[in-house]
Amino acid sequence: MAEIGDGGSNREALAIDTSPDEMDRIQRASDRDYAVSSLERDASRLRELRAALARIDAGAFGICVGCEQRISHKRLAAIPWASFCIACQEVADRERKAPVNEIDSSMVIAA
Repeated sequence: MAEIGDGGSNREALAIDTSPDEMDRIQRASDRDYAVSSLERDASRLRELRAALARIDAGAFGICVGCEQRISHKRLAAIPWASFCIACQEVADRERKAPVNEIDSSMVIAA
């Protein structure tokens, strides 16, 4: 498994190679999609780690950025870069999964 920041093997998979064989093209496209996803995941994790280090420097590590309560030691042991407590993380996950075209009823003006 490649380490975070070692995107060399992923970058090689991004190279566009032409082939007369349709199955080869499909496989290479699939490999590129996987490599792009892997690079995006690694970049996201790196941002999370840098944010955790910044919270350590600021003296705010272990404090939920959502509700400002302490994040449980169990959660930090499992996910040391966690910026949210479990409750706030669940809310953030639900908001991220909500459809973009969903209308907030509080924003609707009655005619």
